[in-house]
Amino acid sequence: MIRVTAALAALLLTACATAPEAGEISYVADQATSRTISSGQLVGYVASGEGALGAKAPDAKAHVWRSVPFAKPPVGDLRWRAPRAPEPWTGVRSSLTPAPWCPQVLSALDGVDKSKIGQIVGQEDCLYLDVYAPPMTAQEAADAKLPVMMWIHGGSNTWGRAEQYDGAALAARHKVVVVVVQYRLGPLGWLAQEQLRAGAETTDDASANFGNLDHIRALEWIRQDIAAFGGDPGRVTVFGESAGGHNVAALLASPRAAGLFHRAIVQSGSFRSTPLAEAEGLTGSSKDSGNAAAARIVGAGQAVTGAALRAASMKAVFAAYDTSRAGYNPPRVIADGVVLPAAGLSSGLDSPAAFNAVPVITGSNRDEMKLFNALDPKLATFILGVFPQAKDKPLYEAMSAYPSRLWRADAVDGPAGRMTAGGHAPVWTYRFDWDEEGSLLITDLGQLLGAAHSMEIPFVFGHFKLLGRFDPLAFTKGNAPGRLALSDTMMSYWANFAATGAPGRGTDGTLAEWKAWTNVPAAPALMVFDSPAGGGARMIPGGETPEKVITDLMADPSLKTDARRCEVLMRSTRERLELRKLAGGRCGKPD
Repeated sequence: MIRVTAALAALLLTACATAPEAGEISYVADQATSRTISSGQLVGYVASGEGALGAKAPDAKAHVWRSVPFAKPPVGDLRWRAPRAPEPWTGVRSSLTPAPWCPQVLSALDGVDKSKIGQIVGQEDCLYLDVYAPPMTAQEAADAKLPVMMWIHGGSNTWGRAEQYDGAALAARHKVVVVVVQYRLGPLGWLAQEQLRAGAETTDDASANFGNLDHIRALEWIRQDIAAFGGDPGRVTVFGESAGGHNVAALLASPRAAGLFHRAIVQSGSFRSTPLAEAEGLTGSSKDSGNAAAARIVGAGQAVTGAALRAASMKAVFAAYDTSRAGYNPPRVIADGVVLPAAGLSSGLDSPAAFNAVPVITGSNRDEMKLFNALDPKLATFILGVFPQAKDKPLYEAMSAYPSRLWRADAVDGPAGRMTAGGHAPVWTYRFDWDEEGSLLITDLGQLLGAAHSMEIPFVFGHFKLLGRFDPLAFTKGNAPGRLALSDTMMSYWANFAATGAPGRGTDGTLAEWKAWTNVPAAPALMVFDSPAGGGARMIPGGETPEKVITDLMADPSLKTDARRCEVLMRSTRERLELRKLAGGRCGKPD
């Protein structure tokens, strides 16, 4: 990657990307990792699991298996079908290198040169997972029955890969088995089209949520094979961030996932879904509906059939979309009546009978939107072309704070309140507040990024090597003591939740009690995560609502005029137009 100062703009958006090309990393096979599963025998390697612990645990190790197939390659006639169980292999499979990426469009999020942005990379044969476990012999693993944590990566369900996430520290420190799963992305992962359903060989084939079916297939693989790695198939936690959190919410709502997992953690996720008719193009006017995209995939004047769609080249599939950063937004997480209820993902929040009512943690970051605002030329500028700064700090903070609070209301307090009121308990919630990033000359990353979207991931994994060359700018020696203390705290809560179904006081019982959500006004309901200097881990009342957010915005004294407040309102509600009426007409007639 190009030098840090010239690449700072891209690095501010990497948020755990900037992984090397698949296949570049290789390790030496270690016979201690030899395992036999239902598909055959495989061998992995031994990795350092010290992660964020540094000198405190220099001998921490983990056993790692990369690129383990959990499904048949979804190619040819299996494109846009539910995943099938993997084929067995003969001999010993070497599981040492990262899996090939699922097809995706390169962008600034990947930290690549501008010349590569927009390129299509990856291959359709990509349904693999990585496993991280504490060191054990094969016999010890068979008897271990450790908690299992399956991570679903983020990336708008259009990009991302397993190799970005290193579960070694979490596995080594807290005696859990971590599984990182890849899944089909973008139009290959989600496409609603009648001709694809017409050729369904199974009920699942009639779904439009092929990426979500990949997660379900991975859970089925875990149920069958994770014991060989030391995992307990009866204690499986699904967790994910951003689109990964959205996919965890989909698993909570999916009748197809019932019984396959036993706890769930939604990090900066969503409980929304796209109606099937809209995704297909029977209603609305989306240029990327299934019907519109299918016609472009097969070509003008050609009949749209399931066979023609499956025979199209990968290039033709992606050429059917505007894959620029601003234009690439195909429907994802679709209320198809197969994987998700036809009434929508959130329809079962009020009823445990219509939901996989397992213990849930859901949370968000205080400054979610700063990740996206830092490169917005309307809000930030680059001094001398390389040092980003907010143009107008009060406006920048408002443009970050209010949509971030709406995110929390929609993804944390609102769902937690509904689940609790409906009898789906317990639910725990959090807000991540750490904002102690370092400075680069005249750039204050703590102010510019703060507790931005995805910033909690390194703390949860206990591994601060996820941000490429942005790491030294954000994670400095100066902030190390507080940062590592917070990471230890979060890892302990996450692992205890995976082990027991409640975060409690962490794995050693010494942390502040993380109390379950309550709808009682002013009662402690939400855990705040920060360094000791920032107040540490502590409980505060919940109750964030869209109404409260808009009321606070329209009375914000840092925004001197209604024109400025309305500017923030319009931006904050671009995907929630109905909220504009809460301004009481002060911003004109609601759309």
